[in-house]
Amino acid sequence: MKPIESEKKFKKYAAKIKSIDGYRNPIGFGIARVDRGQLHNEKILQATFPVVNWKENYDSAAAFIGALLESEVEVDFSGSEFVCDVKKRFVKNAVSIFDAYLKNAYGDNHRNVQVIKNLHLIAQDEGLENNFRIVFLFDDAQCKSVESVYLKLYALSLGKAPLRSLNLNGIFGVLENVAWSVNVPIELEWLRINEIEMKLDGSYPFISSIDKFPRLLQHVIPEENVRIMDASKVRMGAYLAKGTALMPGASYINFNAGTTGAVMVEGRISSSVIVGEGSDIGGGASILGVLSGTSGNAVSIGKNTLLGANSVTGVPLGDGCIVDAGVAVLEGTKVSVSKEQLKLILEINPKFKFKQKESEGGYIFKAIELAGLNGLHFRRDSQTGAMTVSRSNRKVVLNADLH
Repeated sequence: MKPIESEKKFKKYAAKIKSIDGYRNPIGFGIARVDRGQLHNEKILQATFPVVNWKENYDSAAAFIGALLESEVEVDFSGSEFVCDVKKRFVKNAVSIFDAYLKNAYGDNHRNVQVIKNLHLIAQDEGLENNFRIVFLFDDAQCKSVESVYLKLYALSLGKAPLRSLNLNGIFGVLENVAWSVNVPIELEWLRINEIEMKLDGSYPFISSIDKFPRLLQHVIPEENVRIMDASKVRMGAYLAKGTALMPGASYINFNAGTTGAVMVEGRISSSVIVGEGSDIGGGASILGVLSGTSGNAVSIGKNTLLGANSVTGVPLGDGCIVDAGVAVLEGTKVSVSKEQLKLILEINPKFKFKQKESEGGYIFKAIELAGLNGLHFRRDSQTGAMTVSRSNRKVVLNADLH
């Protein structure tokens, strides 16, 4: 096709593509370099996206779709996703469509244009082969392809989509379980077949892990002032906000989980858990996720909350809460609140409604009944062993020099 030589004509072309019967703007799209199986070439083991578009850049989406149509690739808008190989003809057409931007300084600042520019160079030098795939997500439905799973994980880890906002049902069934050698996924079957030869000639690869998920840092450059002491402790699909510090040892952040601000993490943040700014997850502390004992209820931890060393939390907590070291706060945990302390708790949680009858000067609650309240201090009486809740009178403040 002829080059589109002005930005005005590009806008007109994008509008023309969008007017096609059945056309839908994708919620997410991008071009990925893919790693295929060593034995089974049709299997996609990993998808690496240099640029992720999420509810943005709709003219670029139309340009990509137009380049496919000009290449006689029929794009199906009726499904939740569309994935296909990137061929040399598509790149050539995309170069013509983005011609106006490739010729001016603006193009160097437009990341989708940079992708096409670099793909054009790759196509000329080493060839595209079957190493690149283009992905469009039209609905947030259950993923059908490895590429669409990775696109969603990128959107979460880059903060383009809020944690817990995307449909991730069934992703374990889509992703392949592979051996990770640095950033290269290797089919386990291929390793077994070639084990003897590689071990004898010294070419057996260094295996850092066996998992369906890569590490976050294999794909994402984190926010400013994020510190991760051990790359193996953060799974792809996690989001770490500015100032989050992940210390070595028992710390861990799973996919679709993370922080909303500067947080000290020395414990476990399970899948679906969100931790608020200024909170401190103490050494060995564990926050249960939807896959690990919360009856499917997602747990949020408020701002400036402290989870003591080796504590366990399975209920949502509000701002300014404290769970003492070694204390387990689960949904069915019975806790006692004195009449005086309940009055203080109600002062900062005026909308809280309770129906419990007073018993021996206090009240008995299940921990889940106090979910999300601010200013709670969970502790165990060292003499009676009873679990108590009182109004927290300690302010949780992180060391600013560390975040």
